[in-house]
Amino acid sequence: MLEEVERWLTERSWSVADRSLHRLLTAKRATGQTVSVVLPALNEEATVGEIVSVIRHDLVLQVPLVDEVVVVDSGSTDRTAEEAAAAGATVVHRDEILPRLPAVPGKGEVLWRSLLVTRGDIVCFVDADLREFSSDFVSGIVGPLLTEPGVQLVKAMYDRPLTVSGGPASGTVAAGQGGRVTELMARPLLNMHWPRLAGFVQPLGGEYAARRTLLEQLPFPVGYGVELGMLVDALHLVGLDALAQVDVGVRKHRHQDGQALGRMAAAIYRTAQLRLARGHMIRPSLTQFERTGDNFEPRTYSVDTEERPPMAEIAEYQARRVA
Repeated sequence: MLEEVERWLTERSWSVADRSLHRLLTAKRATGQTVSVVLPALNEEATVGEIVSVIRHDLVLQVPLVDEVVVVDSGSTDRTAEEAAAAGATVVHRDEILPRLPAVPGKGEVLWRSLLVTRGDIVCFVDADLREFSSDFVSGIVGPLLTEPGVQLVKAMYDRPLTVSGGPASGTVAAGQGGRVTELMARPLLNMHWPRLAGFVQPLGGEYAARRTLLEQLPFPVGYGVELGMLVDALHLVGLDALAQVDVGVRKHRHQDGQALGRMAAAIYRTAQLRLARGHMIRPSLTQFERTGDNFEPRTYSVDTEERPPMAEIAEYQARRVA
């Protein structure tokens, strides 16, 4: 197994510098493939506009690599939709997509629904909270899908510095410490249960691209487990050599607090459980504690367990393909 992972790291791990934009554009024109970029967004008015602007400037106007930029608003209460539209994105509210099926909260829900409002042969997902954004995040992960016919899904890999807030160390940056749920939950799970995926540097990263023909066959966990679930399911569906990763540098973004990370970890663990033993477990919950005065007050949250079926099974999606 270790030899297979090492071989995969040699053959399926690249740098953004390995493929020039000219090469990607040539490949895009030769194959006729189209590219959609999707940003799932919930209250990201501070960053979403800049991300859209960079993508449109670099990869739509200067080099026509991207065919559409779509922001799917997940119920924002700030100016996320307005900022995204002003920057040139097509903005669609989550609840407007497939209205016969009431939406549930969660990132995976938004990604799943985005397949119905995009047209690209290649779909590229980018989180909307990134700071100091570079279009390399898009061109890097789209590149292998344009130039390597056997590749089906590409994850971005990067350094994730953690900016410390509060206390005497406030404002300092801890290199490589930003992926706390990855290191404490996802990486151990993958190494123990799906060791062929052990070579992924950022298995939970929100920046990845895939062929529509793969995405429409995958179930989507509705919440935080979507990235791990997608990686595991893709491995079983298309095999390790159809998966790849590209180094795009440094990822800076807004960090969650410890309790939010706990809820994220619980959802990811549950996603792994469902793939190891579907249908044999009760609906889980997670109890956390917050201090209120002299006491610790329990707060219990349900853990995301719902999954959306492969989009290829949805009647509206089938009808769109025929039209």
